[in-house]
Amino acid sequence: MPISAEPRVALYFDFDNIVISRYDQLHGDFAYRKDTSRSKAPSAGTKTAEKLREATVDIDAVLDFAATFGTIAIARAYADWSTPVNASYRGQLIDRAVDLVQLFPLSATKNGADIRLAVDAVEDMFRIDDLSHIVIVAGDSDYVALAQKAKRLGRYVVGIGVAGGTSRALTAAVDEFADYDALLTTDAEVGDDADDEQAAPAVVEPAPNRRRRATTKTADATPDAAPEASGRARGSRRAKSEPDEPAESAEPVTPAERPSARVLQFMAPGDPAPSDETGSGSPRNPGRLLQKAIELLHAKNDEEWQSSSAVKNQMMRMDPSFQERRLGFASFTEFLKSRGGVVELDETGRGRVRIRPRKD
Repeated sequence: MPISAEPRVALYFDFDNIVISRYDQLHGDFAYRKDTSRSKAPSAGTKTAEKLREATVDIDAVLDFAATFGTIAIARAYADWSTPVNASYRGQLIDRAVDLVQLFPLSATKNGADIRLAVDAVEDMFRIDDLSHIVIVAGDSDYVALAQKAKRLGRYVVGIGVAGGTSRALTAAVDEFADYDALLTTDAEVGDDADDEQAAPAVVEPAPNRRRRATTKTADATPDAAPEASGRARGSRRAKSEPDEPAESAEPVTPAERPSARVLQFMAPGDPAPSDETGSGSPRNPGRLLQKAIELLHAKNDEEWQSSSAVKNQMMRMDPSFQERRLGFASFTEFLKSRGGVVELDETGRGRVRIRPRKD
């Protein structure tokens, strides 16, 4: 089997560990075990439900950071998914193609996640030669041996944990450690109104004899209005033959913004996972996706200008469904020009385009 030139990442998520650590970080040591039950979901409007919402783990922040190291080839989350709190995350994890490994509790406090996770990780490293990075999302010192073994096998080991809930020994054992709070800081730097910014006009000549293309180019200056404008155009062309055209044809088709940390929906064990409001498989907001990709690359290489090819590659890792042509742009450069309100382009290089966030 040929070895891929693209770095390949295996991510292992001790889900109970990170959820409990985040809750205890915000509400005090051992608060999670005092406030929650393994079998009963907290009632809506109660103090416990509110505290759980405050401590919601941002799945996208973790996975997007892991994607900066390469293509995520393996992603597994280990937990007892029948408990109400863990069950509330199932839909989000499945949407991001994370395999859920069910672990039934071995005792009142242990589910054996550390042993199962370590065994799977070692097996994967021997079975898949081109795994280059191992990402461990946990804070227990139990994973020190796994980190050391992975390094001896030539893998680059990354740890992600919650401040105050991560062992010093684990942070010393990995090649790179990321504080979960720092990932949220990167997320916060990305404006929620990424697609609502006024785009700078893009000077692009429409291709001759291609009416659809010309319409798209004209609309590049205001990408959010493009679907609405095209809807009105279609409505006007059909007005004579279809006077009762439904109003839905004028609805924008721009993908709805996907929030970074979605509100938890608690459920009893055995209930089906709640459907995502944005729809299963719905693409992420392209403007926000662009900004977050730039911020993640900047945090990684500390360079002001980022290569457009590197940015697109990062966007594809975070959301493989991203396609600029589906948004009405003939190239990724045209898509970037349409986002002139939030990014700056440098096209002075020979055949290279660089971008950075627009400075106020």
